Formats: sequence, C-alpha cells, structure tokens
Amino acid sequence: MPVETWLVVGLGNPGPRYAGNRHNVGAMVAAELVARHGGGSLKAHKTRASVCELRLGVASGGVQQSPQGQRAVVAVPSSYMNESGGPVSALLRFYSVDLGRLIVVHDELDIPAGTIRLKRGGGEGGHNGLRSVSKSLGTKDYLRVRVGIGRPPGRMDAADYVLRDFSAAERKELPLVVGDAADAVESLVAVGLVDSQQRFHAP
Repeated sequence: MPVETWLVVGLGNPGPRYAGNRHNVGAMVAAELVARHGGGSLKAHKTRASVCELRLGVASGGVQQSPQGQRAVVAVPSSYMNESGGPVSALLRFYSVDLGRLIVVHDELDIPAGTIRLKRGGGEGGHNGLRSVSKSLGTKDYLRVRVGIGRPPGRMDAADYVLRDFSAAERKELPLVVGDAADAVESLVAVGLVDSQQRFHAP
C-alpha cells in the first residue's frame, strides 16, 4: 500500500522585494516548517515551486500522531501570487497527493492580526492566490490555514496593505504568529480539522 503524502503550500510572491510583505506570511510558515524539521531547505523543482520533503505531525502542542510523523511535501510556488494555481496543481499531480491532503497557508484580511483560523472550502475573500488555486483545481474544497493580518488602516487600499512589510510592532510578534500557524499545520496532519479547530479557535 503506497504511503499517503500531505502537500503543504505556503503562498507568497517570489524574490527579496516581497519577502517581508504581509502577503508572504504563508511562505514564511512554510520556511518555519522546514527549519523545525531537520534544517533542510526548500529547493527549486520542475513544478514551478521550491519544495522540501519531510515528516510532519511528529509532535504538535502535545498531540503526537506517531514517532515518525507523516510524509509531507512543503512547497512555495515560484510564480507570482495570482498564478499560484498552476504550481499547486502540478505539485498534486507530481507527488500523487489526494486533494483531501492539500493544506494551503495564506494571509487573511478578514480576521484580526495574529489570529489563526482553519477551514476547508469556502470563499476566497478577494485573495488572488486562493482564487488562482481554486480555479486550477476546479474546486474550493481544500484545507486552509488562515493567518490573520487585519484590515488596512484608514483608507489604505487592501492591495497596497498586503504588499507592504509588517510594521515594526508586528515584526516583534511575527515569530510567534508564524510558529502558531506552523503548529496548526502540524495539528491538521496529526489529528485532523475538527480537533485542530477546537484547539486553535478557542477564545
């Protein structure tokens, strides 16, 4: 029986110009997952993404799936955000991953900054990366780890807001937020959506 694989995709834009943007927090979470599991690195792959194969769900906030964890591919598309769908669908095909084991990590305007929310399916909330993924897959029915970045201040346009770096105050909290989101990914792999929601959605 083949070993089933998880695919975790952190959304963002490529290159140093965008690396610190709010819109790139999904890619930051992917990098955190890679860093905490053996110190490997994301390497360029023919699917137009950078990937690293590892095992997730080894331990997540005291919840342990198994000593070995589960096989996973962590990836960041090398395309721009609004073209994320092509690499995601190519990754699913290349690694023969079932759609039920796809986790997309992304920034979310509609929840408070620093808040982590988990769901399967639903709307894209104007997020161009999610829109591209849903279009390429022909479905919205995939797992999401939503990392809250809050609404833009005043009359700032949402597109300008997400393409700006985190503020100095936000950067102080960012390692904790990214760590929590990485924990949420591990929890989804280890115990599934419902149990993970109960943990991360607690007031």
